[in-house]
Amino acid sequence: MKKFIPLIIAVCAVLGPLMFMNSCANTTEAPSGGDKDTIPPYIVAINPLPGATGVPVRGASIVFSFNEYVTIKNNANILLSPPQQKRPVARLRGRNLVVSFEEDLRPNTTYTLSFTDAIADANEGNMFAGYSYAFSTGEKIDSMMITGTVRDCNTLAPVKGATVLLHKDASDSAVFKTLPYAVAKTDDWGFFVIPFIQDTVYRLYALKDANNDNLLNPDTEFIGFNDSLVRPVMTASDTTREMLRYDMLDTLSCLARHSEYELKLFREIPSKQYLVNRERTAERAAYITFMAHDAVINSIGINDYRPNQIISQFNLQRDSLELWINSRRAAPDTMKISVDYYKTDSTGVLRPEVEEIKLPMENDKRTYSKRSRRDITQEDTTCTFTLTANPETIEQTGYIIEFKYPIIYENFDSLVFSYVTPRQSIDTATFHVVRDSLNLRRYSIIPDIALQQGYEYRLKVPHRAFRDINGFYSDSSEVKCSLPSDDKLSVMKINFTGVDRKLIIDLLDEKRDKVLRNYVIDSDASLSFPYLKEGRYCVRITEDANRNSFVDTGSILERRQPEKVMFYEIDGEEYIDIPPSTELEQTIDIAEMFKD
Repeated sequence: MKKFIPLIIAVCAVLGPLMFMNSCANTTEAPSGGDKDTIPPYIVAINPLPGATGVPVRGASIVFSFNEYVTIKNNANILLSPPQQKRPVARLRGRNLVVSFEEDLRPNTTYTLSFTDAIADANEGNMFAGYSYAFSTGEKIDSMMITGTVRDCNTLAPVKGATVLLHKDASDSAVFKTLPYAVAKTDDWGFFVIPFIQDTVYRLYALKDANNDNLLNPDTEFIGFNDSLVRPVMTASDTTREMLRYDMLDTLSCLARHSEYELKLFREIPSKQYLVNRERTAERAAYITFMAHDAVINSIGINDYRPNQIISQFNLQRDSLELWINSRRAAPDTMKISVDYYKTDSTGVLRPEVEEIKLPMENDKRTYSKRSRRDITQEDTTCTFTLTANPETIEQTGYIIEFKYPIIYENFDSLVFSYVTPRQSIDTATFHVVRDSLNLRRYSIIPDIALQQGYEYRLKVPHRAFRDINGFYSDSSEVKCSLPSDDKLSVMKINFTGVDRKLIIDLLDEKRDKVLRNYVIDSDASLSFPYLKEGRYCVRITEDANRNSFVDTGSILERRQPEKVMFYEIDGEEYIDIPPSTELEQTIDIAEMFKD
């Protein structure tokens, strides 16, 4: 027990004098004058003392005495490890926080009671820095610990507030069915430490535990796991760097902590297949969604329409299906959809089943046929589309035309692509059309000439070039676009060598929430990233192991990690600083980057 006492003494020695400096202030209410209190509360006494042994398994309670009145901000962040079915009960009595247990504790077990973002002072709301208190119902305190970091599998950003689980049961189903042996929460840096545990082997998981039950719900929660069993090699101590509490803004101290394991959170593909959602989006349009990917449909029927009058489109994961009726006949008030598909039965086996769906038409989604004449707009009687061009990416993606409804007549040959030279002469050029493989309403119009700075490019869509499933023709439209000409823009060229697999290359902004340019390669290549403003960027490289051009998630039961995502680093920094008016060239050795 003695090794836990110095921490309390040290805290009191450093912060204790602050109590007396403010001894005239009334701690039950905010002071009427003077500087605002910015000092967080701290513990002045604990009963029983940290490291207590022989704590009774029934009726035990822990009393934490603070230097001032406190309040409980988040009871869910008062965390007991090993966890119980019922969470600890925390009550305030004066300046004391009393934690008791509604279930009997386990005999001969070391427990840790942790506070993170749970307690604040009652006056100014200054958050208590946090603390991990260890006690045992047996004769000794277990002394080992495990550390690590939890990250998002796609952005590799640290995940705050994830629950980290240790299981002694090595079976794959344990994380679904049984409470773990030990738990911890990650901090702002995604860092975790699980202290005072036994020296044995464990399964290590991380979980975004939405309902705080310490069990995995694969349909709604994110999970991460370590490939192999883990065994602690570090000893827990109040003076160990990883056990200390740091200001989360203290980057150097937070990064100096040793992280043994890295877990990447992913959303597991649900194993059960069934219909989960459906909606009537317009008179002639609807969608249905499935619980799991790769839905297998035998047939789809809508009212009395023939199969060739039904247009359907799956998304890439084949778990969402859009439907349209291609008929001039008045749309039904209630769309009756018959879906013959493979559904998971009560025994977990996929079997063919027919489900009937009824989708009534909402008044605000009706077309002009059921609305008063004065409410009809031009869009109600027109084949509606958007025509866009992004100056930064037009060389790669061209003009994008996307229709509101599927088209049944098209005359792309009537479109006119022209350009105006710096001398104001006008000429035309050819183009080709690429239909989006995932969106049958979206097309790319790609110029066949090399675009140049200083030229203005125009794409004109004439009147009645297209007709949609409602029988309406399109209006004319024209979009002008020029390549960026700001002389402060920069360009980055990256040479990829040692490419022995299919890769998805994304250039992201500093926040990593926007893809600025995307490439897919499967051999050595030189890629250009032009028109970059001064700032910080990062290059995300995703291993497309099954070559489906999609980032596949992982599986707990199959012990399969999500497809590997890495960020290109320069001198340990994942961001590339782009100065103005610069041409940069980098070389990335994929074989070296992805070596095990």
